[in-house]
Amino acid sequence: MSWPDHAIWWHVHPLTFLGAEPDALPAGAPVRHRLPVLGDWLDHLVGLGCNGLALGPVFASETHGYDTTDHFRVDPRLGTEADLAALVDRAASRGVRVLLDGVFNHVGRSFAPFADVARRGSASPYADWFVPEGDDFRTFEGHRHLVALNHASPDVADHVVDVLGHWLDRGVAGWRLDAAYAVPRPFWRAVTDRVRARHPGAWFSGEVIHGDYAAYVVEGGLDTVTQYELWKAIWSSLNDRNPHELAWALKRHNAMIDTFAPQTFVGNHDVTRVASRLDEPRHLALALAVLFTVGGTPSVYAGDERALQGVKEDRAGGDDAVRPAFPASPADLGAEGLDVQRLHQTLVGVRRRHPWLVRARTRVHSLGTSVLSYSLAAPDGGSTLAVALNFGASPATAGLPAAEWTPVAGDASVDSATGTVSLPGTGWFIATTPGSHN
Repeated sequence: MSWPDHAIWWHVHPLTFLGAEPDALPAGAPVRHRLPVLGDWLDHLVGLGCNGLALGPVFASETHGYDTTDHFRVDPRLGTEADLAALVDRAASRGVRVLLDGVFNHVGRSFAPFADVARRGSASPYADWFVPEGDDFRTFEGHRHLVALNHASPDVADHVVDVLGHWLDRGVAGWRLDAAYAVPRPFWRAVTDRVRARHPGAWFSGEVIHGDYAAYVVEGGLDTVTQYELWKAIWSSLNDRNPHELAWALKRHNAMIDTFAPQTFVGNHDVTRVASRLDEPRHLALALAVLFTVGGTPSVYAGDERALQGVKEDRAGGDDAVRPAFPASPADLGAEGLDVQRLHQTLVGVRRRHPWLVRARTRVHSLGTSVLSYSLAAPDGGSTLAVALNFGASPATAGLPAAEWTPVAGDASVDSATGTVSLPGTGWFIATTPGSHN
């Protein structure tokens, strides 16, 4: 197993997490050295059982970080390159790898090459970096302030290769590639092949919301993509009390596992927080049980481990509720949501004791109107992990193969002789057994 197979990420959107100004600092303003504060959260990250710090955008940008103006400069609202290097070193001293967020589908209008094209037109040496469209240039999904790069330009590919390598040289472990679905897959393949020649251990995760996930790995050269299908099925099936939806998603998930280990999550900086999304608060434990038992590379969005609330809205500033500022120290979080944090620790602990889960396929045993049970077996037959979930409010039973089951988490009981799991309303159960079974 390589290091990504053991990765569990804690995901932060630095600009908002650290309370940065909403817009770029004016020219000449002093740098705000905020990044060192993240170093004080490493104990919290490690205490959860995570070993990866997945950072949102940290490069100079106009506003929210996804309108980059300079891929080689840390945003002055966050600090300097020295601040980022110190954070990477401090994380490494704790056994924590750092993932950066690269926005290479589009840039802000203040991006120097685009500003030069806007001023000089076809006389600019960067003219082929962008695609004219009407009296302007192609943009990302109609957002005028996000100018799309021309991925047919060799110079754009060279630029992306240079950026990726520059920061990998400085100790980061890999990249989340923003809006990867909007970039031609051959572009990713050409870029990642070149970067891997110098950094064979680099890990690339593409943001893909829908479509042929596996193609971005097979054709695009990425290591993984974001598993939005599973994310949606988890909260939607629980809200609808419909385990069949989740079972179908797990079948789809198995097909992905045959090719790659998807990046799994129940929350991130772009979606309503899971604690707000679920209609029944007790279903949060079931959602987390799925996240930490099925195959893939899990990530925890900062604050979800305390059941923070936040609803994303489709409007200007609609991300604000899911991207709040955090205190300077985890000690200032208080006691609210501490039970959910402990639940995360328990479930991450289960995951750590069964690292083979990263590429394990799910086998469904019971699928009813309110219950779902499944198991995953180690490839060497050395152990099996089983999960049973009750989506409904009334007690129910679920079936597993008869085996010497040892409960490790949850609020249910099992009859090992028959494999019958007795679940309370909205109950859940995780158990393990040594050896393999049919």
